[in-house]
Amino acid sequence: MNTGSDEPGEVAVVADAGAESHEPELGSKAPEFIKARRALHLSWQVGVFVVGLAVVVAGVVMLPLPGPGWLVIFGGMAVWATEFVWAQLVLRWTKRKVTEAAQRALDPSVRRRNIILTTVGLVIIAVLGGIYAWKFGLEMPWNIEQ
Repeated sequence: MNTGSDEPGEVAVVADAGAESHEPELGSKAPEFIKARRALHLSWQVGVFVVGLAVVVAGVVMLPLPGPGWLVIFGGMAVWATEFVWAQLVLRWTKRKVTEAAQRALDPSVRRRNIILTTVGLVIIAVLGGIYAWKFGLEMPWNIEQ
């Protein structure tokens, strides 16, 4: 067996990739006295689930209505993440994807492209608005008789 050393009895130690991470450990954030009692911990989990579900449902309702729908949904996920590992993993994945998107958006070539596309779009909208104003004046579309 190759241990990476010429000395007998030594074993090469490979660092775990997850050990270098600054992410907090997965698992319940409930106080220890609650985790120590099974029935209390189960009722704690049910309560956390119900509160998180209420927040997520409120966020889903806010998606078509005025309000910060996605922000509230992620708030509900954060409530769930205090107790459930699956929610912690979803939030980690989401945070990683948002960070990657932010870094891509700040890339100079991407920023330049976005600025050019925005400018072209605004010019097109201004030209179309000018053509409409030239042809119909400042009349609203539903008041035009033609």
